[in-house]
Amino acid sequence: MRDRPLLNRRLEGFSTTIFAEMSALAVRTGAINLGQGFPDTDGPVEVAEAAARAVRDGRGNQYPPGSGVPELREAVAEHQRHWYGLSFDPDSEVLVTAGATEAIAASMLALLEPGDEVIAFEPFYDSYAACIAMAGATRVPLTLRAPDFRPDLDALRDAVTPRTRLLLLNSPHNPTGMVLTRDELAAIAELAVARDLLVVTDEVYEHLVFDGEHVPLSSLPGMRERTVAISSAGKTFSFTGWKVGWLTAAAELVAAVRTAKQFLTYVSGGPFQYAVAEALRLPDAYFTGCRDDLRAKRDLLAAGLAAAGFEVYEPQGTYFVTTDIAPLGERDGFAFCRGLPERCGVVAVPNAVFYDSPDAGRTQVRFAFCKREAVLREAVDRLGRL
Repeated sequence: MRDRPLLNRRLEGFSTTIFAEMSALAVRTGAINLGQGFPDTDGPVEVAEAAARAVRDGRGNQYPPGSGVPELREAVAEHQRHWYGLSFDPDSEVLVTAGATEAIAASMLALLEPGDEVIAFEPFYDSYAACIAMAGATRVPLTLRAPDFRPDLDALRDAVTPRTRLLLLNSPHNPTGMVLTRDELAAIAELAVARDLLVVTDEVYEHLVFDGEHVPLSSLPGMRERTVAISSAGKTFSFTGWKVGWLTAAAELVAAVRTAKQFLTYVSGGPFQYAVAEALRLPDAYFTGCRDDLRAKRDLLAAGLAAAGFEVYEPQGTYFVTTDIAPLGERDGFAFCRGLPERCGVVAVPNAVFYDSPDAGRTQVRFAFCKREAVLREAVDRLGRL
């Protein structure tokens, strides 16, 4: 056995050990952890109570249906209709997953064959590269560049080859916070139709757009039948540990992804699914309030980072703000982030981990602002020591 690698070679280089390292540094030094994108408060009490009630009532304590409990599938379909005017059949066009991460993995495994090419925005969320590799496909990065991180649509067209099977899009985009405009999405849709491409869209931050609007690609002409749209409860409702996600797509695409999902988790989070169904039916004021709260926190942290000497690229959405450390005289994001907890008691993540070529984001560093206001103010005070 020792003559063979213990890690599949296709997955080499996709380790997320930097996140574990930064978390350990936060614990060891007592630093404020702005590296990872999880809130430091729980979501709505009524949603948590709905989960507890489901457990007590015996709903979801055994295996739920493979596609997800009907209540959640119906709530997802209602959500898509209410917010975007999209109509999906909850029985055949909605699939519940173990978070958005499983939805991405199952989609890649179901829709790709070895040798296919996948175009994705770089920097990318770390699971994208690993999921593409597990499917035996080849990732083709379309690099988003500072300061605005807008996609080069001409470069996107040039990147499509006869082997291109799928576009993997993320808007609002993690880690840069870029939000695709309606015109950019229309151009992408036109390209997908003209070249007969499938598209998987990661829309987990759909309700956290601070500037502009969220436009689902599925709503554009020709895209309803070729798009798999993914979202989850973690970011919008601050229950990241529940790992309840979903996707909506045409029935034949859902059937394909469900087949792959069956051999990943099969099912998960039964009682939580009932609670998320209630969460999706919260009044509109909840969603707008969540957005407005995080916008204020973005502004607070961004201003503090700028005052500390960072170059700040203000995000249009998500939990994160990307900065450049070059104005501080720094040249290596890894070294900077490893030293930051000792220097001023704050943890951040180097953006280089989200690039194929680490040099592309060498001086970029990401901070999360999905924390309590008092925590962010303390972090800003500490960063002022720089």
